[in-house]
Amino acid sequence: MSEIKHIAIAGNIGAGKTTLCELLGKHFNWEIHYEDANTNPYLSDFYDDMQRWSFNLQIYFLNSRYQQIIDIQKGAVTVIQDRTIYEDAHIFAPNLYEMGLMAKRDFENYSTLFQTMTSQIAPPDLLVYLKASIPTLVSHIQDRGRDYEGNISLDYLKRLNTKYNEWIENYSAGKLLVIDIDNMDFLNNQEDFGNIVQQVNGELFGLF
Repeated sequence: MSEIKHIAIAGNIGAGKTTLCELLGKHFNWEIHYEDANTNPYLSDFYDDMQRWSFNLQIYFLNSRYQQIIDIQKGAVTVIQDRTIYEDAHIFAPNLYEMGLMAKRDFENYSTLFQTMTSQIAPPDLLVYLKASIPTLVSHIQDRGRDYEGNISLDYLKRLNTKYNEWIENYSAGKLLVIDIDNMDFLNNQEDFGNIVQQVNGELFGLF
């Protein structure tokens, strides 16, 4: 246990990352590092005007997650992290650039900064990817009712999902566990959560 320092949960908006982080953190007695969404000063503005605030938002997330990883690697406890620094660079920033919502010079500046940062950090000991279809994501987003997410379009979610799947198919930085959540309710169904715990145990400790 003591050798495992960093577990990360990845997935599209509404996939259930925070919920699973909390459940696994409690089960394994891991410290939870949340995505800085509620206190992010750019998020609401971004959803109102993506082109104006895209670079600011992505830089804020990049810096926040980099600081989290530095803290994890310096610390003495096992941490489970809600979303990864890799998703910012491989999913969100490229998608904004391709949609014409981030200028080329901003995207190149961002990408160079990401490369510099990630050259100084280690990947997570285990990356857990929550794979979900668009209807599942939309249902979860509607259920939690965050005001700033009300303007998210289906096209935006679809673009992100495509990039997520491409990234995961080529992920080779470390151990990877893919969990299809379309027919799963790990929050309310103990059997579903138990199955995830068993898979995480298997990946980390070879226990089944």
